[in-house]
Amino acid sequence: MFQNFTVTSSPETGAARLAKLRDVLKAKGFDGFLVPRADAHQGENVAPCDERLAWLTGFTGSAGSCAVLIHKAGVFIDGRYRIQVKSQIDLACYTPVHWPETKVADWLVENLPKGGVVAFDPMLHSYDEIETLSKTLDPAGIKLHRSENLVDQIWADQPKPPQAGITPYPIEFSGLGSNEKRADIARSLVQNNLDAFVLTLPESIAWLLNIRGNDVANTPVALCFAVLKPDASLDLFVDPAKVNPALIDHLGPEISLHDSPDLKGFLQSMTGNIGVDRMTAPVWVSDRITHSDSATKTAKRVWFDDPCILPKACKNPTELAGARSAHLRDAVAMVEFLRWVDETVPQAGITEIDVAKKLESLRQKTNALRDISFETISASGPNGAICHYRVDEDSNRIINNPDLLLVDSGGQYLDGTTDITRTIPIGPPSEDMCKMFTLVLKGMISISMLRWPEGRAGRDIDAFARAALWQQGFDYDHGTGHGVGAYLGVHEGPARISSQSDVPILPGMILSNEPGYYRENQWGIRIENLLIVLPPDIPASGDRKMLGFETITWVPIDRRLIEPKLLNAAELNWINTYHQQVLEKLGPMLAGKTLAWLQAACQPVAL
Repeated sequence: MFQNFTVTSSPETGAARLAKLRDVLKAKGFDGFLVPRADAHQGENVAPCDERLAWLTGFTGSAGSCAVLIHKAGVFIDGRYRIQVKSQIDLACYTPVHWPETKVADWLVENLPKGGVVAFDPMLHSYDEIETLSKTLDPAGIKLHRSENLVDQIWADQPKPPQAGITPYPIEFSGLGSNEKRADIARSLVQNNLDAFVLTLPESIAWLLNIRGNDVANTPVALCFAVLKPDASLDLFVDPAKVNPALIDHLGPEISLHDSPDLKGFLQSMTGNIGVDRMTAPVWVSDRITHSDSATKTAKRVWFDDPCILPKACKNPTELAGARSAHLRDAVAMVEFLRWVDETVPQAGITEIDVAKKLESLRQKTNALRDISFETISASGPNGAICHYRVDEDSNRIINNPDLLLVDSGGQYLDGTTDITRTIPIGPPSEDMCKMFTLVLKGMISISMLRWPEGRAGRDIDAFARAALWQQGFDYDHGTGHGVGAYLGVHEGPARISSQSDVPILPGMILSNEPGYYRENQWGIRIENLLIVLPPDIPASGDRKMLGFETITWVPIDRRLIEPKLLNAAELNWINTYHQQVLEKLGPMLAGKTLAWLQAACQPVAL
């Protein structure tokens, strides 16, 4: 099993660990310390040695932070985790704080006097983050102070950094060689008068060099840093334990390998205009570029977006073909799984963990599964209302009849990364469940059918997914969609479907489409397909070019939860056409009971 259901943290440990951290704060004369859920690479998934937020507070969400003061500690979480956090932290020690409604800086000003000093680890925060904090804290007389990591000083059994080997990623899946990619990115450096760019995101380095790793769960990257030059040569800073002859041969002579600790001296010795991404690079990197023991150093830090992010997001034809293929194979496992749910789960005794294990085993059986793309959300009843619920041995519950089962899952395959959510009724669904499911479905269909002019961003289309819910006074507290990588991160920037995203949506991007609705302590609903952004063309009746989406997820949407009277003619046609295509694509790949199940599941929805 890739997924582990062991309880990884506990509210009971929070008080003692918090007391130890405060002892260190007092000894060093600090009034506070910032504990982000982050590593030096600002990745969504972090290695066990970087799980400082979870170790200290008990909160295991994939995003959040803690501000520890001498007499108060706030845990900052967004809408996805406001239910989850209540059960994971010691509420007598930690105070949940709704973010972004309450900013960390505003909370610090409210809880610290003038002259307060808040320490932070410069390896775990970007320059933009610290500058944003300073704009609020400086006028209030509160100082931010670079410090060694104080959590590491009290974490006696902290795991060692990962040392998994790095493997080449074949051209048959990447579509472009590393030399072509580096030449293209190097041209952008020349055009912007940069003498080098410091790459700090492992996904960018993996894409640029056509390599993959195994340093963090669910995302096939190696934790490393790199410096790209205008001549397309590159210096790679990585633990030598991760290097092997096959990798050296793959990288070739234009890639120079260095041990990770050598990065400090290398940065301090650089000259010229050095590009750094202020949004993602750690403050530590910026500090090394702008400070040196040499009085003659002439390096200039230039803020510049990571030049790999956008071309990585806009997949080439080979990557798009791989994504389509991976999703078809993944759909076979999903259909087998949904049949198993219908036949087995209504029986007494099936648990959420049983469901997650079964789905992973079917992916292993029918596909060349390399990993799951994230921990499967197998959530029944009230657990389904926790958007990013993680089932473990403590939270695991028997799936009741009647109930709603929400399963959000995905796989990592050499040719693509998948992500799909289906909501399944266990027993007869209530009228209210069907109503809310159909309102969510209307939003998902609206995004699927959407056409829009070039230059529009996620914030311009997000409302289409929510309109049916808004009309009746409902909403959900997460974005509608995120980017998805090509055998890389399941959550990939820079574009997303969200009211907060101003990044234009471009052809070749793969985005999720996943509206939902969550009723606390009762159940949750989410429906998710992945979409490819198509090149612009002029619709038959129009006169302007419009972009559109191609659906690449082919798994039935549960008809038992659809209230046809709430669908208009176009929506009804979409769902019936979608199910017809599901049957056409998957039918030849199935047989026996599973084929019969699929045929029944894809019957037309009628008024």
